[in-house]
Amino acid sequence: MKKMTKFWNAVKIPLLAILCSLVVGGVIIAVTGSNPFKAYYALLQGSGLSPKSSYASYKSMLTDFMSYVNYFTPMIFAALAVAVALRAGLFNIGVSGQMLAAGFTASIIVGYSSLNAVLAKPLVVIIGLIVGGLVGALIGFLKYRFNINEVVSSIMLNYTFQYVISFFINTFFVDPVSRQSKEISASSRLTLMDTMVGNLKMDIPLGIILALLTVVAVWFLLEKTKLGYELKAVGYSRSAAKYAGIKVGRSMVLSMMISGALAGLAGVTYYLGYVGSIQPKVLISTGFDAIAVSLLGNNNPFGIVFSTMLITLISKGSTYMKSAAGVDAEIASVITGIILLFSACNAYIKWKMERGRREKTNKTKEDK
Repeated sequence: MKKMTKFWNAVKIPLLAILCSLVVGGVIIAVTGSNPFKAYYALLQGSGLSPKSSYASYKSMLTDFMSYVNYFTPMIFAALAVAVALRAGLFNIGVSGQMLAAGFTASIIVGYSSLNAVLAKPLVVIIGLIVGGLVGALIGFLKYRFNINEVVSSIMLNYTFQYVISFFINTFFVDPVSRQSKEISASSRLTLMDTMVGNLKMDIPLGIILALLTVVAVWFLLEKTKLGYELKAVGYSRSAAKYAGIKVGRSMVLSMMISGALAGLAGVTYYLGYVGSIQPKVLISTGFDAIAVSLLGNNNPFGIVFSTMLITLISKGSTYMKSAAGVDAEIASVITGIILLFSACNAYIKWKMERGRREKTNKTKEDK
């Protein structure tokens, strides 16, 4: 009974945030002159969670759904990266930059090589872990050794990676037609593109298996290990953790290293999975949207899976929403922003609900 109560308390505030966000988003859609119910249904259709009226050749609701799974796989890793850093009281806003660094490094080392798939795909994952982990560890070290705020250092590294990598792409690896980086080899790609399954051509994301295994691993790390306890203690109070004998600096560096490694996995599953190339001078929004996903999932690895599905459903289905319901795709970003706003108010909402519960209990006692 206590476990059920604890579970309900953990999920009711995110559910309230989602409900309020959808209501506010529906009002905005209605003000623009469109039908909010039709718009929300179009989001489901665009993500393969509801059938469309017609499909192109070799396409169906299943192919749309697999494309949706391919799209939200990097987001799971990115949101886990944010959650691990937050557990130690740190804010990794540099996930997008870490994704870019890992994706670019894996592309030039493996993506443009002639390695076969058996060697190339695992090597891509390993490079993503190493590069992302090194960048995260650097941010943690700067925080611990020089007290440089991790938000500042990660933002500066975002800009550094964005423009330095753009220079190398435009100088050495640019595709003269698309003006993006050259396409990576099929053997190094973590998504099997246009794979014939029966009479359908679908994209099969291999990274989703790794993502779900990582969710379990991160949950175990945070909830069942000594390191997870130390990270939580440091996040609550660094001075108290230090007094208890916990090596605060070590915990900060480790948390950012793990966070960066997860961001690296997000980078390789995006740039060498979902996309297959890199657009110069662009930092993708995945790393920033991951903040909303993590907050909405209550920084719980399992909650993050469901919040990822919701946030990416909104962004993935926005294109079809525009064509089917006549609602601008930018409205999807507005709804995501509102979800982030309500999610950020979790602590206040929880305090108000607990206060109301206490007042109700006291009134009941007085009546007796």
